[in-house]
Amino acid sequence: MYWRIGNAYRNRAGEDNKSDFRQLVREDDPPGSLAFDGGKPVGWRQLTPRGALPALERNKRLARVDEVPVWSISCFFVRVGYRKRGVTEALIAAAIAAARKAGAPALEAYPVDAGETSSSSFTGYLSTFLRLGFREVERRAPARPIVRYEF
Repeated sequence: MYWRIGNAYRNRAGEDNKSDFRQLVREDDPPGSLAFDGGKPVGWRQLTPRGALPALERNKRLARVDEVPVWSISCFFVRVGYRKRGVTEALIAAAIAAARKAGAPALEAYPVDAGETSSSSFTGYLSTFLRLGFREVERRAPARPIVRYEF
């Protein structure tokens, strides 16, 4: 919900954020997808047209590179015990397929460059995106590149 409502996310009760997110999931266009190990959910990835993420639109470090109506991978969560096991990579590959099928001209993401910071990332790591064919298109802050996959 952070990229949808910005700093209000941190100032609201967790249950309010969960409730609003559940409502998004019930709508016609789901805001992302899950990864499963058998019947157990082990990962989540948000995927949506960039314009559906108002807080991302207002973020100066991650401002639009151009006017291409990109789709955005803006958030991940991988369950403890499944990290560093390819779940994020699988979620990115599925996002590429979904965005292509939806007719997006390009897919963008806003990962952390682990070479520049030791921070953990809910937006993924640059190295994973580069391995999957994304290219860096802009960097306004040392640790936060903008990467793009063009169709």
